[in-house]
Amino acid sequence: MRTGLSHIDAWIFDLDNTLYPAHSSLFPQIDARMGLYIQRLLNVDAAEAHRIQKGLFHSHGMTLPGLMALHNIDPHDFLAQVHDVDLEVIRPHPELGNLISRLPGRKFVFTNADAPYAERVLERLGLTHAFDALHDIHALDYVPKPQPPAYLHMCQTHGITPTSALFVEDMARNLAPAKAIGMTTVWIDNGSEQGPDVGHAHIDYRINDLAAFLAEVLTEVEPT
Repeated sequence: MRTGLSHIDAWIFDLDNTLYPAHSSLFPQIDARMGLYIQRLLNVDAAEAHRIQKGLFHSHGMTLPGLMALHNIDPHDFLAQVHDVDLEVIRPHPELGNLISRLPGRKFVFTNADAPYAERVLERLGLTHAFDALHDIHALDYVPKPQPPAYLHMCQTHGITPTSALFVEDMARNLAPAKAIGMTTVWIDNGSEQGPDVGHAHIDYRINDLAAFLAEVLTEVEPT
């Protein structure tokens, strides 16, 4: 089933709702804190804050760049506030860390979150040791996925050849620019928010269990 993956030497993973289950209550905490931030910033009620937040999410790739462009907010202050969440709701997953570590080549986290939060999540999951590098929203200069420059910046920074890279994401729209530059794309279809009018023609593998997928991949790519 996984023929054609033996050429992959860069394994790239999204963070939220990808390295932990989307049905956990972690990302809803972030979503709620973004709403509270917008309520305070713009002096609006919860419903209007939600409308603004989702509009910026769809138009700018994430809420932060939209708020920076329209309201000149401090990104470090925003990220510190929205990522002040309880990580106890996600369970450690050492098996996943072992599987990622066994993949041949380099392993990366590519996230629209920031490094301090991402590092906390990886530590909670027990995955810190599994990755060679983390590319966050500060490294991207606040140009997030799914904007095409984000993917080129990631590859250029870490010396990744897109045609020998595989990218795993829970948001189908974020895989389209990866496919456009030659990456192999894996969509975790796990019920996370997708946005309107998202096609699937750019997806190479559609899965619902990352650990099971990687275990199967390793039967092909792991040296015997």
